[in-house]
Order: sequence, then C-alpha cells, then structure tokens
Amino acid sequence: MSGAALTGMMIIAAGLFAAGLFGVLARRGILFQLVALEVALSGPALAFIAAGAYHGEADGQGMFVLTLTLAAAEVAVGLALFLRIRRAKGSDDSDAVSGLKG
Repeated sequence: MSGAALTGMMIIAAGLFAAGLFGVLARRGILFQLVALEVALSGPALAFIAAGAYHGEADGQGMFVLTLTLAAAEVAVGLALFLRIRRAKGSDDSDAVSGLKG
C-alpha cells in the first residue's frame, strides 16, 4: 500500500468517526445514537486495518478484532439499556430520560 492510499484511508476513517460523533451529538433518539456510535467506532477500526496494511504487520487486524469485540459489547449493553429505559419512561428520547424535557 502506498502512502497516498494510506492518506486516503485515514481521511475516510476520520470522516466516518466525525459523522458518527455528529450523529451521537445531534440525534435525541437513543437507538439512533447507538447506531451513530457504531459508525464512529468503524472509523478507528478502518484506520487500524489501513495502518497495519501499510506497515505490513498483522497488528492492525488484531486491533480490529478488539474494536469489533468492543462494538459487540457496546451493542449488547446499549440495547439492554434502551429496552429498560423504554419500559420505564415510555420514550426513547434521551432528553426525556435526563429530565430536560417535560
């Protein structure tokens, strides 16, 4: 992999992370925030793979597996919290849960 390809992949990874971060901050629905968080986690995962391919090492793939495991755990905990909050409050709006919305 050339340096230009690495730069392009890092730009895409940064764009994925930025889009996910914007989604977490801009959306009020908890389910949409979880999806945006998954998009944000895919950015660093892509960066790990690209850096590993550039250096010819398998370390990037190992970090990708770690990131994938973290994302799976986050989905399990996040969905459990979502279901519990939805049952307790009757809404999936994060402002209603925090008490900022009537």
